[in-house]
Amino acid sequence: MTAVTTAPSLTSSASSLATREIVLSLPDDLRLASGERLPHATLRARLVGPRQGPLVVVAGGVSAGRRVCDDAEGPGWWSWAVRAGGPLDTARLRVLAFDWLPEPDIDRVVTITTHDQARLLALLLDHLREPVIEAFVGASYGGCVGLAFAESFPARIGRLTVISAAHRAHPMATAWRGVQRRLLALGLERGFETEAVALSRELAMTTYRSPEEFDQRFGEARSAVAAGEDFAVCAYLRARGEAYRGHTSARRWIALSDSLDRHHVEPARIACPLTVAAVESDRLVPIEDSRVLAAAAPRLERLVEATSLFGHDAFLKERAFVGDALLSALSPLYACPSQEIAA
Repeated sequence: MTAVTTAPSLTSSASSLATREIVLSLPDDLRLASGERLPHATLRARLVGPRQGPLVVVAGGVSAGRRVCDDAEGPGWWSWAVRAGGPLDTARLRVLAFDWLPEPDIDRVVTITTHDQARLLALLLDHLREPVIEAFVGASYGGCVGLAFAESFPARIGRLTVISAAHRAHPMATAWRGVQRRLLALGLERGFETEAVALSRELAMTTYRSPEEFDQRFGEARSAVAAGEDFAVCAYLRARGEAYRGHTSARRWIALSDSLDRHHVEPARIACPLTVAAVESDRLVPIEDSRVLAAAAPRLERLVEATSLFGHDAFLKERAFVGDALLSALSPLYACPSQEIAA
């Protein structure tokens, strides 16, 4: 295995706070659970925070990656939570985030599981010479990977927080994602990949948010003038799709979408302290699945439930609810030195 790690660069006035970019070249003979290989694959990660402190892995949805907090390129995908003084306090915690594989330029669709992503994280931790992470905080797909990591590597994780994620994929969510994958495959077949990505994103937005939010925002909007013209809600979805065209490739999205639907862990095998956060309006991860996970986990610390207009996207929008859950789950890390937690 070959690896290249760039030199740390300071990101605050405090010399002890830095951002470290990690580029890890994976061995060509590395095989996924499917038996497939990812030749010439590179795992990219970012470590933000003090040079010493509890190590926390933070992972989000299939659209997320290592840019979890603000940087020179722009806002991070969870910048309100991961910042100095935030619920995930980069002044006191070392926050590690990484990009999901496969990479966007992959030339074929691969079958990759949440347990494969967990194993890739273990390789990254080996490279960093970090035998144990004090905590894993995962939302959506990241929560699924966190559960898979806790099941596969119980000795390497201190505690786990999952938000909008459960131990399995719900059949209705699989049904929606299956339609998306067929749209993406059709786009590849007919030569309009970016259009298929945009249209699939439009469909995805109808599953990320709640009917109540759409009714509040668009229920009183004027109808389209003529058949075939956009209604207000359709114009909103079209804009979200257009903004997403260049974000990912169709092959990568198919692989990660399929990965979500293959996800399954045994709740009884999650041996570390666990916090589960869920919202009643989440249609992708019904709250009953979160309750089943919480009831079967042997070391549940807290099941946090909330109401929200934002459905599955509540982890991005509901700062008070999510912030409270994070602060409660991570309070032992702020109270104890890193070496005490790992012990």
